[in-house]
Amino acid sequence: MTRSVPIRRPLVAFLLACAVLVSVTACGDSGDSGSATGTGTSSSASASASASASAASPSASTERQRLAKTRFVANAGLAAGATYQWIVKPYHAGTFKKGAEGRTFALVKAGLAGGFAYNRLKAAAENAKGDPLLSKAVAPLTAGIESLQGMATKLRKGEAGEGDIGAFESVIDSIKNAGKDAGAEVKEKVPSTSQLTG
Repeated sequence: MTRSVPIRRPLVAFLLACAVLVSVTACGDSGDSGSATGTGTSSSASASASASASAASPSASTERQRLAKTRFVANAGLAAGATYQWIVKPYHAGTFKKGAEGRTFALVKAGLAGGFAYNRLKAAAENAKGDPLLSKAVAPLTAGIESLQGMATKLRKGEAGEGDIGAFESVIDSIKNAGKDAGAEVKEKVPSTSQLTG
């Protein structure tokens, strides 16, 4: 019994360090910011985890805000990409109209994209809370995001009209503008089919 105590402490410390490393690298951006700071972030995070939890340094706060912006940009970019690629473009091309070639497939994909975009927008709004300026810019948009909740079903059933498509475009444009105003410019990133279904 006394031998298990010394083994438990290093094991817990090792698992904690692994968890911090995985969470930091999983949330990082594929660009400069994620690859350049992934190791440094995990080192400082594990060091701060072993130190007192109440002692937060200004650099740790800055790092949290930077990560919040990075996550916001990633989630909002995926939402915008899914919306424009599989909802807005097919709608304007007339693919959702009865009798259009490929309509059924387009509606199924639009339904998946609608649910995916709604979830990514909710995640982006949550990410925005980690940065004061971004949080202030995004907070008024949460009602618009919530209004998209049942849109996936309407899209899948072919019941979405011009007003519904316009609502999606409006929310995406508002999120992009809020991000730009807060120094977190959102660029469209089309998700893969596996991302939509997973």
